[in-house]
Amino acid sequence: MRKKGFTLIELLVVIAIIAVLMGILMPSLQRAREQGKRAACLNSLRQLGLAWIMYADENDDKIVNGEAFANGDGTAPMGTGALHNRERYWTGDDCAPGYQQGEQLAQEVQLKAIRAGALFPYVNDTRLYQCPTGVRGEMRTYSIVDSMNGLARPETYSGSVGTRVGQTVLWVKKRMEITQPGPTYRLVFLDEGRVTPDSYAVYYTQATWWDPPHVRHGDGTNVCYADGRSSYWKWNAVETIDVGKQPNPAHQFRPTTPEGIEDLQKMQKAVWGRLGY
Repeated sequence: MRKKGFTLIELLVVIAIIAVLMGILMPSLQRAREQGKRAACLNSLRQLGLAWIMYADENDDKIVNGEAFANGDGTAPMGTGALHNRERYWTGDDCAPGYQQGEQLAQEVQLKAIRAGALFPYVNDTRLYQCPTGVRGEMRTYSIVDSMNGLARPETYSGSVGTRVGQTVLWVKKRMEITQPGPTYRLVFLDEGRVTPDSYAVYYTQATWWDPPHVRHGDGTNVCYADGRSSYWKWNAVETIDVGKQPNPAHQFRPTTPEGIEDLQKMQKAVWGRLGY
């Protein structure tokens, strides 16, 4: 009697079918995994945004010092000088001197810096400071933008207060100053995907990026507004995406295409409330 079984040809056909199905399913699985990580990132940004609002509610409407301290020891002291006098940094020193070349502080030093920050009493889970798709070994991947009591830039402040252009206050110290445009349109946090010092910078008076346009979560980035709402931005220009995907993205990048300029101006308007040119 002959034994029943698969022939070699039949086995090869089955294997080929499985390979084709895997090729079809894997991109869908990867997209689903990325969407899950994007959702987790948006939730973390929302938690930080609500903490930012709570801080202002408990401090006579004054918003937190938006700079990230940089001194190499994981501390978050009080600020000095006219702009941030006696204002504790929102997060402490978690950035290595050679961060642009991939240098990192020890993870425990980075965690110590987060715990020392002014927002930690409001968001005391260190995992919420880190995007799941951030650079490996970075404990904080989110930054506050310059305009929200961050590092003040030329022509956006005078003395110790923000410059007012019409009804728009460029550099904000109190939530009540966010009126035109309102909190729904002014950025506070964004996902850089890595730890950086100071605050996120973009020019006000010229059509140039200052810090690079970080590309996260599939050709875009996650952001959080002054009303606590988090959202996903999609970049339009190939040049924006190409620069943002570099291992060490270029600073002072000047876009040359209409789509690239549109990406830049979207960021400038959301940070400063308007264009300065």
